Amino acid sequence: MKMCALPVVILLALAVPLCAAETDGFKDLFNGKDLTGWDGDSKLWSVQDGAIVGETTKENPAKGNTFLVWKGGELKDFEFRCLFKLEGSNNSGVQYRSKEVGKFVLAGYQCDLQYTFPNMCKLYDEKKRGRICMAGEVVTMEEKARKNITGTTPDLEKLKTADKKGEWNECVVIAQGNRLIHKINGIVSIDFTDNDEAGRALSGVLGLQIHGGAPMKISFKEIKLKELPAK
Repeated sequence: MKMCALPVVILLALAVPLCAAETDGFKDLFNGKDLTGWDGDSKLWSVQDGAIVGETTKENPAKGNTFLVWKGGELKDFEFRCLFKLEGSNNSGVQYRSKEVGKFVLAGYQCDLQYTFPNMCKLYDEKKRGRICMAGEVVTMEEKARKNITGTTPDLEKLKTADKKGEWNECVVIAQGNRLIHKINGIVSIDFTDNDEAGRALSGVLGLQIHGGAPMKISFKEIKLKELPAK
């Protein structure tokens, strides 16, 4: 029996990282082939080379901001990850804990995808309170939308050059209770606590944005979600 114990222990030790990799809690929201599970304007959204692509041109513009909406239900506390590549002179975003207020139109929190500091991964409240937390800020939002900047994010100098224009970038959104954190390429962009009960949202839908205006192209892949315990 003593001779068998060591191999068993070794086998168990080897199995742990394999199981952890398979059960890390994240699920894929995009199958890499088509827009199953998503709903948006088919004239603007498509799948190209294994990525979700939203694109506008002078001949095929968007009539205002429009969204590709994930149809998996409302989100509460979660961590969201994706890779994105933005092309053109416009911007995009990841909309979350939002409400549908029209055909493919969302209102609520947005992780803004717009190159250069202090815009990249700032917090924008679409159709509501506007720019409520710029990149590099630690903010507590009080009642009646009173913004209180309490500090700056870690690695502020690295954050200023963290985004890679025209390349694939990683976006992370963590929403737990009334605290929201955005990251760009592993660096914290915003840390926001929303105490404004009249303006905040603790649940809502997820969407990807095409911004109205100048022609643009936004690509998303490796779109993943993990539900977090309520806080």
